[in-house]
Amino acid sequence: MAASLRRRTNAQDAATATSTIRNACRGVMLLVFIRHMRANLVVLVALALALTALLAAQRAKALRIYVIDVEGGNAQLWVSPAGESVVIDTGNGPGPAAVRDADRIMAAVRDAGVTQIDHLITTHFHGDHVGGLTELATRIPIRDFIDHGPNVQPNPQLDEYLRQYAEVYAKAKHTVPKTGDRIPVNGLDWRIVSVTGRPLKTPIPGAPGAGRPNPYCGRFVRHDVNPVSGGPLGNTEDEQSVASLVTFERFRVLYLGDFDWNQEFELMCPTNPIGTVDLFIASRHGQPSSNSELLVHAVRPKAIVVNNGPRKGGQPSAMNVLLTAPRLEDLWQIHFAFLGGQEYASPGLFIANTEDTAVPIAPVPAPARGSQGPPAPVHNGPAHWIKVSAQPDGGFTITNGRNGFSKTY
Repeated sequence: MAASLRRRTNAQDAATATSTIRNACRGVMLLVFIRHMRANLVVLVALALALTALLAAQRAKALRIYVIDVEGGNAQLWVSPAGESVVIDTGNGPGPAAVRDADRIMAAVRDAGVTQIDHLITTHFHGDHVGGLTELATRIPIRDFIDHGPNVQPNPQLDEYLRQYAEVYAKAKHTVPKTGDRIPVNGLDWRIVSVTGRPLKTPIPGAPGAGRPNPYCGRFVRHDVNPVSGGPLGNTEDEQSVASLVTFERFRVLYLGDFDWNQEFELMCPTNPIGTVDLFIASRHGQPSSNSELLVHAVRPKAIVVNNGPRKGGQPSAMNVLLTAPRLEDLWQIHFAFLGGQEYASPGLFIANTEDTAVPIAPVPAPARGSQGPPAPVHNGPAHWIKVSAQPDGGFTITNGRNGFSKTY
């Protein structure tokens, strides 16, 4: 009996020892697991912080472009990856329109976090491009004023305004570039491809597609008169436009001001010196006095932005060219264009400023030449911009300021 008791005691002791060892092993395994998870958690947190920093750095490196609604004029704010700012044109004026358009430019300035304008490019001296300049100069410091030189279309009102402009730039820097010059913007290659009617003829080294024969030149027909105004083409302010090609590493954008149809031939034929671009900001508000096939189709943009007005730009002949460009994915408009109607309009998602009333399907005829016609439709509500954010790898996102809709290319 004593022997049996000893055997049971030994068995119990062994079982207890085995249980103790098993529990100890489990404890060690749990401790190892916890330490392992802690190590993994530290790694995951570190990765998350690194990713957040990387995304923030990428956003900081973006090129930002605001195409601003100035009711059929032009105004753009560019902010380089390094934070340097460029304004191209200042909208309408002088008078009440100048105050309105300076307000709208300043709204973009505040959104971008800009405290001064490093370069202000006036493409040419027409009231819808230069009219807000002196008003804007009272709102924010401007370091460098850039234009094509003397005005070639004198008139008493504009002459007086340009005298005021000269007084403004006398207190800063004034630059008159030549074709082929570069504007020194940190982080960007900003090249002037035409000024005073003298377009670039030498292919840009390294530009994709530059220097190749332009297959659209053979179908070109010169304009003897402006198809919109009926006036003569030639030595007007439009032809003087300071035209820009801007490259941000692999991203390329072209804006030519109010460059005219015949000048596009001089620039782009017989060979294409520009190559292809990612974004084209349409010339002359999307009117058929510019935006020829030999330009738009040859540069093959992925996206086009048109800074038009409700009754300025967007005519069917111009929209046909823009909308059929090879490689084009989308056309974005600052306004619904009555001259194109719904027939030639982009979907509403891509239009920054729409009309509250019913709009026609068919294009609305423009007023007869020499006639002012009825007033343009009233722009109801706040003005909305179209914003572009471009990355150095060539990718870019366009956002409609009215509805927040974005698309990445």
